[in-house]
Amino acid sequence: MKKFIISILGEDRPGIIAAVARVLFEQDFNIEDVSQTILQGEFSSIFIATGPDHCDPRRVCDILQSATDELNMHFYVKVMEPRTRKWTSCPCESFVITTRGPDRKGLVAEITAVLAAHNVNVTQLQAVFRGGDEPGRNIMIYEVDIPADTDQGVLSQALKERGRVLNLEVNIQHKNIFEAINRI
Repeated sequence: MKKFIISILGEDRPGIIAAVARVLFEQDFNIEDVSQTILQGEFSSIFIATGPDHCDPRRVCDILQSATDELNMHFYVKVMEPRTRKWTSCPCESFVITTRGPDRKGLVAEITAVLAAHNVNVTQLQAVFRGGDEPGRNIMIYEVDIPADTDQGVLSQALKERGRVLNLEVNIQHKNIFEAINRI
């Protein structure tokens, strides 16, 4: 069995995941991971699925496209190559970084530049920009992996300094603490 990455984009409506899952099942695929979200009415999803070795990514894409034609979705399919190395040799800990402040161009670029400079990997990003100067309307939540050899004090200071320049409130918490505090 080969592992495939299947990316799906299109206007949101009920039944997209059901249609894709049905087609994959009928083609003898097993879904292993799914990430799906809706951004401003647009559906976006990534599936990781194993399928028969004889399957060609272009053929899988064509089958998905024709079977879901009425949904007007866009598909991209590729074989997932085995990973031979990880981005860092150090163990990592998961943290959550939140920013709040006025909206302006470049906020994501500025914060992620600080993270990249400290070898921090963004594993998930959620950003909601509603414009204006009201801080609660413009929030970014970064889930990140920080290598054990990263000086967290230096990283935190760099994030807060960049936040001051951008007029952002920046907070960093271990993911376990963040989840415990924000549990519903």
